[in-house]
Amino acid sequence: MQKQIDQFILYLSVERNYADNTQQAYARDLQQLLSFACQQKICSWPKLTSDHLNLLVMKMRHRNSSGRTIRRHLSSIRGFLTYLVSHHNLPSNCALGLQTPKVDQNLPKILNYDQLIQLLKPRSKSNSELRDVTIIEVIYSCGLRVSELVALDVGSLDTNQGFLSVMGKGGKMRHTPLGEPAQQAIERYLYKTGIHQGALFLNNRQDRISVRAVQTLIKKRALEVGIKINVHPHMLRHAAATHFLQSSHDLRSVQEFLGHESIKSTQVYTHLDFLELSKVYDKCHPRAKKTT
Repeated sequence: MQKQIDQFILYLSVERNYADNTQQAYARDLQQLLSFACQQKICSWPKLTSDHLNLLVMKMRHRNSSGRTIRRHLSSIRGFLTYLVSHHNLPSNCALGLQTPKVDQNLPKILNYDQLIQLLKPRSKSNSELRDVTIIEVIYSCGLRVSELVALDVGSLDTNQGFLSVMGKGGKMRHTPLGEPAQQAIERYLYKTGIHQGALFLNNRQDRISVRAVQTLIKKRALEVGIKINVHPHMLRHAAATHFLQSSHDLRSVQEFLGHESIKSTQVYTHLDFLELSKVYDKCHPRAKKTT
């Protein structure tokens, strides 16, 4: 049973080109499934039934697992069992008919434009300061995930056309517009640092910068400029998407901009747009309820 899990994770890596974090999440979920199966004295995957999986869900609820965690766990199980069926190691997928818990939609926190300007204001002329400002500008300009940012090479830039080639989730390439301020920031950064090939953003050891380093520098910078919330790189992506939608009212374009495979992933930003609309209404409409 363990061997089949290992083969599935290898399949996700080699054939599906899933990101390392995604592979690790699948592996953790399936290890929990295997542990549960052993407790239930299940000796092979064909012995697993929907009743067993309902019991697993019940146990997770008793451990106060969130609805989101249970949904992700069941998604991992469905994917694994579907893989076994497709490789003729299982007659059917007993997880397909399971009811998944509803999840309250948590709206992503975003930064307003004034806060972004604070983050982007240079505080020195050092190379590291120039790099940090450029990183923030590129994440916001292109709506990048931090993993996409750190994977950028100098060759990812097309300054003539004003586009950036981005390797997204699942190894899917997309081309995103690079705003003029971001282009100028990159040009200044490359000119001053002398970088002309390889990784676009480097750490102090001249190696490709890591995801953790970007998370740390953005959090630290936000605190230093007086932003009183925990700022992380994904908030810049959320801000880019929200501001783009508020200006364009074109959800499909935002979907392409973010590299979302499904429009459902993008629809959360319509709720943020409606929240902004509500604020404007309350402030400006003659019939709005105004507080004095």
